[in-house]
Amino acid sequence: MGRVEGKVALVTGAARGQGRSHAIRLAQEGADIIAVDIADHIPLVEYPSPTQEDLDETVRQVEALDRRILARKADVRDREALAAVIDEGVAEFGHLDIVVGNAGVCTIQDWEHVTPEIWDLTISTNLYGVFNTVQLSARHLIEAGGGSIVLTSSAAGIKGLPFLVPYVASKHGVVGLMRAFATELAEYNIRVNTIHPTGVDTPMGGMASSYPPLLEAHPKLGAMLQNMLPIEITQPIDQSNAVLFLASDEARYITSTELTVDAGNTQF
Repeated sequence: MGRVEGKVALVTGAARGQGRSHAIRLAQEGADIIAVDIADHIPLVEYPSPTQEDLDETVRQVEALDRRILARKADVRDREALAAVIDEGVAEFGHLDIVVGNAGVCTIQDWEHVTPEIWDLTISTNLYGVFNTVQLSARHLIEAGGGSIVLTSSAAGIKGLPFLVPYVASKHGVVGLMRAFATELAEYNIRVNTIHPTGVDTPMGGMASSYPPLLEAHPKLGAMLQNMLPIEITQPIDQSNAVLFLASDEARYITSTELTVDAGNTQF
C-alpha cells in the first residue's frame, strides 16, 4: 500500500517543475491526479512559460506509474474554468482528498521597478489563485470526509527576501490564507499547511542570473539569499517529499503549520 493509496489529488501548476514533481510523487504512492496548468504564455516573467507539451509530459509520466490522471488547461485566476476542471475531476474519480495549491509566478527587480502590471500578475496568480483553489475544492474535501491541503509558499513567505516585493507580499499572504482556512476547515477534518522552499531547480529557479547586477549595487543583501546548509539549490523532489508527508496520514494531526524545506535559508 502506498502512503496515499486510493486518494485523489488536485495539483495546480502541474505541467512542469515542482507541480509535475508533486503529481508524480503522489502518484508513486498510489494517488490519482487532477492536473491543472495555464500551459500558455505568461506575460512579464523572464523564464519560459509552460506549454501544452509540458502538461502532456506530466500525463505521460503519471500514466507510466499505472495511475489515472485528468489534465486540463486552466488559469487559477479564472474561477469558472478552475471550478469546471475540479468538478470534472471529481466526477471522473469519485472524490477529492488532497489539494496542492502550487501554481505561481515570480519576477525579480528592485522596488523602484515594480510596475502595476507586475504587481497585479503576481498577486492575482499567487494569492487570488490560491484562494480560488482552496475555496473551490474545499466542499469536495468535506464531502469526502476530510483531507489535506498543501499550499506552496516560499522562504519569501517567512522573511523579506530582496528584489521580490510582489512575490514576498503574495507568499506572506499565502500563509495568511493557510491559517484562515485551517481554522475554519478544521471542524471538517481538513488540514491546511504551507511548504516554504528555498531556491528550487525549475524554470522559475533559473532566474537567479538576474541577481548579480542587483547584488553588485546592494551587496549587503546578498547574505539573505544564502542557505545554511552547503547547497545552492534544492531539487523538486525535495519539496515533493514534504508535500507527500503533509498529504499522508503520517501528518494526520499536523495543521496550520509552516514546513520549511529551505536548507536553513530562513535562519539567516
